[in-house]
Amino acid sequence: MKRTLVKTSLAVAAAAVAGSVGTDPDSLWYRRLRKPAWQPPPPAYAAVWTPLYALIAYASARALARAGEADRRALGRALGVNLALNAAWTPIFFRMRSPRAALAELVALNLSNAVLARRVLRADRPAGLLLLPYAGWTLFATALNAAIVRRNPGSRAENAA
Repeated sequence: MKRTLVKTSLAVAAAAVAGSVGTDPDSLWYRRLRKPAWQPPPPAYAAVWTPLYALIAYASARALARAGEADRRALGRALGVNLALNAAWTPIFFRMRSPRAALAELVALNLSNAVLARRVLRADRPAGLLLLPYAGWTLFATALNAAIVRRNPGSRAENAA
């Protein structure tokens, strides 16, 4: 399992770095957006995402190590798609400045989370349960993104830059 954990950790780290490069909470565009009072402060995101990424890497490695050959390939594909969707949100939201498109992307991520969790649960129940905080956080992120869309109709780059 150690080799698998190294691989999943590298994949998760790549997604985390790709996502963080696209984040710009200090931009004038982002600061001008109307956000709900229940939005966490920017430092909270690193405090939440760091353990979530560790859980994704560990749970995925554990499940991959216990899955049969055919299930292992499908699980690996599900993880890859999930990490790509995970990394894609920040550039869509911050670089494209499109909360509406980012919300649609989050819907796809939530569906991907369900597929990934189902596959991981099938391979190893405890590993699947470890993905529940990740799924919960992305549901929270979806609600937050939806609240931003509602509060900022037409909040495109050309309108708020």
